[in-house]
Amino acid sequence: FGDQEQGNDGSPVLSSKVGVQGQVFTIVNDESYYYPDLIRGWIQDGNYGSDIARYTGSTTGTSRNNQVCSSYSPITWQVDRKCHLISASSFDKMCADMKQQRDDMSDDLYAHGAREVVANNIAGNNL
Repeated sequence: FGDQEQGNDGSPVLSSKVGVQGQVFTIVNDESYYYPDLIRGWIQDGNYGSDIARYTGSTTGTSRNNQVCSSYSPITWQVDRKCHLISASSFDKMCADMKQQRDDMSDDLYAHGAREVVANNIAGNNL
């Protein structure tokens, strides 16, 4: 890892370099909600991305819980508080774009599990 800071388990400390942005969608069969470039990041158009919660947290996934934390913590999260409409074809396009990337994104083309909710006594209070 060169001169990059390392965590207790030897993995690189990425918390100063990694952030997560998230948006929640209701998928509809209506092309007026088509966004062709989801691969480039979240949508900031109209009221999309206008009411953001920012906080520190951990990575996601079923391998992390209240006993096993991510070595990449803390991660800065930016989450759109609103649920937006988006066309099903927008996700079809994003999956097609993912398949065209130089890095193999095949493992990201299906739904993944989520980590358990963090216990209140160990959660950050910086929302």
